[in-house]
Amino acid sequence: MKIIATDRSGVSREIEGRDGWTLMEMLRDAGLPITAECGGACACATCHVYVEEGWYEKLVPKSDAETDMLDMALAVQDNSRLACQITCSDALDGIKVTLAPE
Repeated sequence: MKIIATDRSGVSREIEGRDGWTLMEMLRDAGLPITAECGGACACATCHVYVEEGWYEKLVPKSDAETDMLDMALAVQDNSRLACQITCSDALDGIKVTLAPE
């Protein structure tokens, strides 16, 4: 599957996703500047991304833990999600995300 990721300076790049891996892992492994301090345990908000319209609705709804973490994040928008809580699958082939400000 492919992921279209836009970094904080507005540069977009296409990266390959692996089925069953999290979006956070794919962004980090592709060298994008995502901190992911908790390693994907939904215990921080350093993998905060904005999911583009049309894709947000295809995601599994946020858990209470993700909602709590986003409550502590900066610049949260209606389309904010934690990349560690988005699992790559064929249904998300072509997903477009933008890294949120640090």
